Amino acid sequence: MANPTVENRKTVMFVCGDDEDGKSTVLKLTEEIGFEAIDAGSLDSARLLEPLGLLWIKLAHAYGQGRDFGFTLVRRK
Repeated sequence: MANPTVENRKTVMFVCGDDEDGKSTVLKLTEEIGFEAIDAGSLDSARLLEPLGLLWIKLAHAYGQGRDFGFTLVRRK
């Protein structure tokens, strides 16, 4: 997370919350530190994001990927 750009692509950071003003601030800060900030909706989405964090940890440590990778969102044009 120290460098969220991998091979000239921003990695994704999903943000969710029920306080729209607070979420807007966090989305802006997330973009400022280099992530592609994605609004993942209300706080009940947090339970969907937690397994993604666990997957990252599992890949990094148990499967030898190290910590120098991130997830991205690919869109069709």
